[in-house]
Amino acid sequence: MTVRAVVAGVGHYLPARVVANADLEALVETSDEWIRSRSGIERRHFAAEGEMTSHLATHAARAALADAGMGADEIDAIIVATSTPDLTFPSVATMVQAELGMTRGFGFDVQAVCAGFVYALTTANGMILSGQAKRVLVIGAETFSRLMDWNDRTTCVLFGDGAGALVLEAQPGTGDSSDRGILASDLHSDGRYKDLLYVDGGTSTGTTGHLRMAGKEVFRHAVEKLAETANACLEKAGLTSGDVDWIVPHQANIRIIEGTAKKMQLSMDQVVVTVQDHGNTSAASIPLALSVGKARGQIKQGDLIVTEAIGGGLAWGSVVLRW
Repeated sequence: MTVRAVVAGVGHYLPARVVANADLEALVETSDEWIRSRSGIERRHFAAEGEMTSHLATHAARAALADAGMGADEIDAIIVATSTPDLTFPSVATMVQAELGMTRGFGFDVQAVCAGFVYALTTANGMILSGQAKRVLVIGAETFSRLMDWNDRTTCVLFGDGAGALVLEAQPGTGDSSDRGILASDLHSDGRYKDLLYVDGGTSTGTTGHLRMAGKEVFRHAVEKLAETANACLEKAGLTSGDVDWIVPHQANIRIIEGTAKKMQLSMDQVVVTVQDHGNTSAASIPLALSVGKARGQIKQGDLIVTEAIGGGLAWGSVVLRW
């Protein structure tokens, strides 16, 4: 019998504070038209004072558990993808574990910046296939607003805060591409490009630091590498772009999303787009978009989905799954 890691539930959370493009005009030299034309972003959410990444993650986790009809005591492991933990340690995952009242199992964080959720999904899938866990709560959560340099208009307008979560459950499959669940994954990184997207803080400086990005270079790498990893992942699953129902990409920039879809010869009608409503939420953006796509009625059981993301490192990858 083949075991598959199947999505049993999905949920998301966005902080209450909504910041429209026009609101940023008072902070930095920019405009609604400038932001929309370059990114497709119209608004984003910022965490309130005292609202931490773990709080966002816990809200999303509870929504996913409710969607799955499960309690926290039925979960074996929690994996949180984040680059903005509350503290250097302990992990956000253990904080979520405590908030959920989960006293069994284990939790840990994964850090691959915007590609973090793809890495976390792949890790959870491996644990389920190996028998290490039967049910894994996989969360992407970020408070990137706290990494912004509010004097850098090219980056501070692009990011927001949020969280999304999936419950993955071991279920039997037939072993072919008609199975529900994760069918393939494809991960990459190349540290030669670390200076294209990074935060200039940490133990080396004793500060939190600010996000720094070479936007044009990141854009060039993104479109090329995202299409390549998505097609490679489909090939691993024995499928082609013609089999795809939905691309659910990392929500960073509408032009990257459009460029990737074009390279894959897919219509934008097959892409779940949420970037206009929350900006780039890094590791949170894919699970957030999956949750919104399901709530909209776009994503339905049996649909073939490709998720792909690229972030600092550079780190990138994709997952093919059947909903």
